[in-house]
Amino acid sequence: MQRPSLKQMIGQLFIIGFTGKTVSKSHPIFTDIDERSLGGVIIFDRHLATKAATNNITGAAQLKQLTATLQEFSSTKLLIAVDQEGGRVNRFREEFGFPVSPSAEQLGAATGTMQSRASATQTAYMLKNCGVNLNLAPVVDLNSNNKNPIIGKVKRSFSDKPDKVFEHASIWVTEHRKAGILSCLKHFPGHGSSKDDSHLGFVDITKSWQTTELEPYKKLITKGLADAIMVGHLYNKDLDPDYPATLSVPTINKLLKEDMQFGGVVISDDLQMRAITDKYALEDACIMALKAGVDLIIIGNNLSYDPTIFSRIHKAIEKAVNKGSLSEETIRSAWKRVQTFKSLLQ
Repeated sequence: MQRPSLKQMIGQLFIIGFTGKTVSKSHPIFTDIDERSLGGVIIFDRHLATKAATNNITGAAQLKQLTATLQEFSSTKLLIAVDQEGGRVNRFREEFGFPVSPSAEQLGAATGTMQSRASATQTAYMLKNCGVNLNLAPVVDLNSNNKNPIIGKVKRSFSDKPDKVFEHASIWVTEHRKAGILSCLKHFPGHGSSKDDSHLGFVDITKSWQTTELEPYKKLITKGLADAIMVGHLYNKDLDPDYPATLSVPTINKLLKEDMQFGGVVISDDLQMRAITDKYALEDACIMALKAGVDLIIIGNNLSYDPTIFSRIHKAIEKAVNKGSLSEETIRSAWKRVQTFKSLLQ
């Protein structure tokens, strides 16, 4: 493989959202892929910023055509990601002709794991049929606060017991792998105990978080079942007194990569969530995330929308490297991990 340029390496470290059910070479996402070597895209059913009831998905045939066109735009394998957990977080809606997907809580409450395996298999092949290759799931947060507005209350956790979460998550990852789909465990270091929603603002888990929330991650890493791990915008002053997990060197580079020996890809939660944007400029947050050890940054372009967003971010990162405030070695190391991750799709 030809040695990549700095510009190409930077591009590979991003997953960006876009609008439209079809794309052509006049679409901004084509320019991002073609000129900036964009690493991946994220697919949404709705568009929150424009209040559109549908965004990238109206049915299986349409989505298959969209993802095929996107892959044709790219000279390297494009990551095409979706949040398809089942239950409330369900981009493949019944009204589009897709089957019902039960929530993680339903699956965890069922007797045995047969239902969980069936659901994971159905989900994985549904994604494969539509050209999606990365599922930003399963949630491995413990249901330690059932009033949690973004996890427990909306039934996104398998259980409050680490062993049960591990059991169901390992089935999920295994069944997705059989279909050739990559998975992503989330939300490190644990969103289950929180009282607040990081989409809406600052989330402090210092008083509620427990080390048992790391157990599913530890077991899945040890068993070789962690393709990727998503870090949440979660502040814990005992882990880092200054920054939320997504921007935290002690949380990512020290705890996750060194102490827990995770060598896979670290993915950020969407950096457009208000837990980040209320306090940091987006370009600065991207640079901080890369310095902290994030390999793949998600910019959903859905909570707010800007067709030129990746152009701005790309330039800011290139500038930071050129002036020495972000090392090229950081970019290269992340790029290598992303390429290894993508090679699992071949």
